[in-house]
Amino acid sequence: MGLPVQQQAKYWGIVVAVILGILWVLGDVIMPFLLGGAIAYCLDPIADRLERMGLSRTIATTLITLLAILVFIVMALLVVPTLVRQSVALVEFAPQAFSDLQKFLTEKFPSLMDAESTLRQSLQSLGETIRAKGGDLLNGLVTSAVSLLNILVLVVIVPVVAFYLLLDWDNMVAKIDDLMPREHRDVIRQLAREIDRTLASFIRGQGTVCAIQGAYYAAALMLAGLQFGLVVGFVAGLISFIPYIGALFGGVLAIGLALFQFWGNWLMIGIVVVIFAVGQFVEGNILTPKLVGESVGLHPVWLLFALSVFGLLFGFVGLLVAVPLAASLGVIIRFAIVQYKSGLLYQGPGSDTQD
Repeated sequence: MGLPVQQQAKYWGIVVAVILGILWVLGDVIMPFLLGGAIAYCLDPIADRLERMGLSRTIATTLITLLAILVFIVMALLVVPTLVRQSVALVEFAPQAFSDLQKFLTEKFPSLMDAESTLRQSLQSLGETIRAKGGDLLNGLVTSAVSLLNILVLVVIVPVVAFYLLLDWDNMVAKIDDLMPREHRDVIRQLAREIDRTLASFIRGQGTVCAIQGAYYAAALMLAGLQFGLVVGFVAGLISFIPYIGALFGGVLAIGLALFQFWGNWLMIGIVVVIFAVGQFVEGNILTPKLVGESVGLHPVWLLFALSVFGLLFGFVGLLVAVPLAASLGVIIRFAIVQYKSGLLYQGPGSDTQD
């Protein structure tokens, strides 16, 4: 005989509370393990495919790891220094950009830009704020990146964790499955498959879309001669996992920079606009339908809410777990709604269940 619903809810509630408590207490300590687990999860299908081709799990994991290390070295040597340099230059450029905008508005609309006007003071304040805050942020990132602990985390711990988790992934899944309550195993398996499908569609698919979009925007903007094109492309690709937000933010930033750099050269400004228009067309009509699919079920507002809440509560670790938890909660909520609509509370006594 199974446990009463109240007791089951109590036990599962305790499990959830313990997990959240671990995230709260350990914080950044578990970050490399979460990153390693996320990497292993994303690479597991590749390892499975190599196994089906006849390779052992050990050889497949080793090949994937060597390829990942090679990509990381190339990125670290070729891309990251340029990205950091352009980011610093963009922050330093902000006051000059707002000064140029102020000069332009003064010439075209002198009544709006007198010495005491609110608009002029706001532009000056905004430019200085961006430089100050952006400089502090970049200094903090650079300082943390060169610390010994973070170098060990990024260069040693995360790859090691990812390697061993990827190597033993199937065994871990089997052991977790063996621990599932027998009474609810089929339901839990069904929910787990749905969660895995959602995560695979979103994280793996959208991650691929982000990488393609970021590479395209960065390369196209740099070829077009736009200053800070690499930074703009990186930012646009990085946040394009939120539909429309990445392209909107990146497009506004790129077109704004193009207006400052190419003012009067409408052809070059038009090229920047076309770059983002083409990127959005390809992303919306080819990449997302093919790589992500239509049934992921993660609404942009729900995703933003999850990122905001978990980021506020658990910091950067919260941002890492926000997407998988949001996807999991979405699957569970949809399952609960189906159960609710098939029950007496919704149907009412004597109602037709087929209604």
